[in-house]
Amino acid sequence: MTRSLSLTTDPINEPALVASRAMGAGMGAAITFSGVVRGSEAGEPIAAIDYEAFVPMAERQFNLLFDQLAERWPTLESVRLVHRLGVVRVNEASLWVEIISPHRGEAFAACQWLIEEMKRVVPIWKRPLASA
Repeated sequence: MTRSLSLTTDPINEPALVASRAMGAGMGAAITFSGVVRGSEAGEPIAAIDYEAFVPMAERQFNLLFDQLAERWPTLESVRLVHRLGVVRVNEASLWVEIISPHRGEAFAACQWLIEEMKRVVPIWKRPLASA
């Protein structure tokens, strides 16, 4: 399984990511997920979220998750994941995930599993920033 991970302070350029997609002839599903900052956190209005990470440990945890992904869904061709760090404003993407597989069912299941596990074990912390 091909893997790509980016932890970046740059905005996520979804059209460029999709345009750079590579997939084999036997693949029938390319699913993407964009996690977007919403305008409230715990019922309070916010302007942004400040994401912070211990990057070496976050990269290690993501790679362990990618290993588990490959074991659980051995027919997956690739996973690409981009997570923003720093200040991400409301309506901007903080997370982008792409899974390529032969079939949609496994692609959706793998994507959902990866996001849930990422939130559970990857050391990325978020701090809501109040609206002005």
